[in-house]
Amino acid sequence: MNFQPFDRLPLLEWAMWWDKTIERWHTEGLPVATTDRYDICRHFGLEVYRQDWFAVTHWDAPHPASHGAGIMANEQDYERLHHHLFQVLDRWPVDQEKWRAWAEEQRRGDVVLWFTVEGFFWYARTLLGIERHLFAFYDQPQLIHRINEDLADWMLKIVDRLCAVCTPDFMTFAEDMSYNNGPMLSKALFDEFMLPYYRKIVPALKERGILVIVDSDGDITRAAPWFETAGIDGILPLERQAGVDMNVLRRNHPRMRFIGAYDKMVMNKGEAAMRAEFERLLPAARTGGFLISCDHQTPPGVSVEDYRLYLRLFREYGEQAAR
Repeated sequence: MNFQPFDRLPLLEWAMWWDKTIERWHTEGLPVATTDRYDICRHFGLEVYRQDWFAVTHWDAPHPASHGAGIMANEQDYERLHHHLFQVLDRWPVDQEKWRAWAEEQRRGDVVLWFTVEGFFWYARTLLGIERHLFAFYDQPQLIHRINEDLADWMLKIVDRLCAVCTPDFMTFAEDMSYNNGPMLSKALFDEFMLPYYRKIVPALKERGILVIVDSDGDITRAAPWFETAGIDGILPLERQAGVDMNVLRRNHPRMRFIGAYDKMVMNKGEAAMRAEFERLLPAARTGGFLISCDHQTPPGVSVEDYRLYLRLFREYGEQAAR
C-alpha cells in the first residue's frame, strides 16, 4: 500500500460475507461450526484482517421506527439524546483487553488491524434519518456543524486510547455518501460541513502512522478528489455495478490507495468471466497502492465451489501483479 515492491497481493476479503451466503455454504461443505468471520478466513486460506467498529450511539438509545427514519428532528432533540451518544469509551476496559491480544497477533505478523468510525456524512444521517438529514444542510446547518464537531472530538479520544495499546495498520470512515449516480451532496456542502472536521482528525491519524481510508458505496469517482484534498489516503470498496472504473481512478489519483473493485456479480459466471475481471484490474494492481478484493460482500448467488475457484484465480493473479 506504500507503492513499494511486493511479492504478491494479499488474499483479502475486507468485508464480512452475507449471512445468506454463509447459510448456503453450510449446505455445500463449509463446516457448520465455521461461522466466525476470522474462522472463515482461515478456512479458505485468506489473510486475517481484524476490524473493530467503534459505534457512536449507545445501545440503549431510542431506535428508529423504520429503516432510514432517524431518531431526532432538531437541536432540542439532540440535547435530549446527547447522554446516549459518544459513550463507547465506557466500554474501553473490555476493548482494551481485546486490542492487547490483537496487538500481539499483529506483532507476530499474523494479522492486519483496522478500525472503523462513522464519518461526517454517515453519523448525522443515522440521527436525523435520510430525508431530514439532506434538508438539514440547508434548514439546520448549525446542527450539522455541532454534530460533526462533537464527533471529531470523540474520534480524537478514541485514537488516543487505541494508540496507547497499539497502532492499527489502517482505519476507515464509514460514509456511504455515494450511490449509482455519484455523491448525494455537492462539493460546496462537502467543503463547508465535512472538510473542516476531516482536517481536524486526519492529521492525528497520520501522525501515528495509520493509513486513512474512506468507505463509501456507489460511484465515488466524482468525490474522490474531494477526499484527497481532505488528506484521505484512499477509498474502498469501488463498486463496479455503480460504474466505478479502477483504472480511471488510478490514472486520476496516482498516489491514492484503493481496496476492492472486483465485480462481485461475475463470481458465479464461470472461470472465463472471473479471469476477465482479474485481467481488467491487473494493470492498476501492478502499480501498487491497490488491493484487489470483492467490491462488497460476496452475494449468496455464489456457491462454495464458485468461491474456491475465485480464490484459486486470486492467488494466481495476485502473484502476476508482482511481476
